[in-house]
Amino acid sequence: MTKKNIVVIGGGTGISSVVSGLKNEPVELTALVSVADSGGSTGRLRDEFGFQPVGDLRQSLAALAKEKSQEWIRKLLLYRFEKGTGLNGHNLGNLILTALQDMAGSTTSALEVAEKIFQLNGKIYPVTSQNVQLVVEYVDGSVVVGEHRLDDNGAGNKKIKRIRLSPRAKIYKKAEQSILNADLIVIGPGDYYGSILAALSVNGIKRCMHATSAKIVYVVNLMTRFTQTYGMTARDHQRGIEEAIGRTCDLTIVNSKPIPAEILAMYVHEQEYPIVNDLAKGKYISADLLSSVRFTKVSSDLAHRSYLRHDAKKLAKVLMRVVK
Repeated sequence: MTKKNIVVIGGGTGISSVVSGLKNEPVELTALVSVADSGGSTGRLRDEFGFQPVGDLRQSLAALAKEKSQEWIRKLLLYRFEKGTGLNGHNLGNLILTALQDMAGSTTSALEVAEKIFQLNGKIYPVTSQNVQLVVEYVDGSVVVGEHRLDDNGAGNKKIKRIRLSPRAKIYKKAEQSILNADLIVIGPGDYYGSILAALSVNGIKRCMHATSAKIVYVVNLMTRFTQTYGMTARDHQRGIEEAIGRTCDLTIVNSKPIPAEILAMYVHEQEYPIVNDLAKGKYISADLLSSVRFTKVSSDLAHRSYLRHDAKKLAKVLMRVVK
């Protein structure tokens, strides 16, 4: 039986739950990853070396590691230094990939070497091979440059008008081919503007989405984000995705399980709330997708992180039902 080709598009943290679940299924798996990250360890390395950011790529590499036989590979890729002056806050996986970029001459070549070294079951490509910055335009006319600026406290619940990449970038050839050959394309979950829409903003995405015969599925986030998606419903999220890809999604997947009260209180304190499902009947799948594991970040990690994630196995079960 021929394996189905599944392509996952987004940022490293968000789509890691999709990749982690599907890597154990009989499918050909490819992750197309946003490269607009500019904060934390990734941003520091980007500023120092001038390479494409590697943080989201590293997260996807770690997600492909097998739970038992490659557990230490995953731990190494995710390890973050909490001591020292120069290394504090840096992620070991970011340092490894930056070294490979320097040695191999490009991000795409570095990923090819990394796949051979770690022998992971799947492919990872940047959506573009060009070095880009995210430009965010707000409804009030203000403009900021840099993905990390999305989390500026001063932004509050300011409404975002649009985002774009600078310079304009074209889709990486192997990423394009992956979309054209896919049986199922999974968009998200993850940082709505900073990862998902950033990945979908490269030139050529719309053309590929029109040309592919794949089903397109969008996985809605669990919660809104105060500085990005405050007040947005599931339909609002879906509408933005469909505008970016130039076609309607075949299905949208939303979580149906209530958020535990103690965790919800932590989100509400930050003015973030469960995304309301206002999608048209027949166009979505609603299921319990909530992970029971609560995320805890280390003190040296300054990036915004969600307390809750999608459950990898639950999500994979739904997606495998869709692709068959």
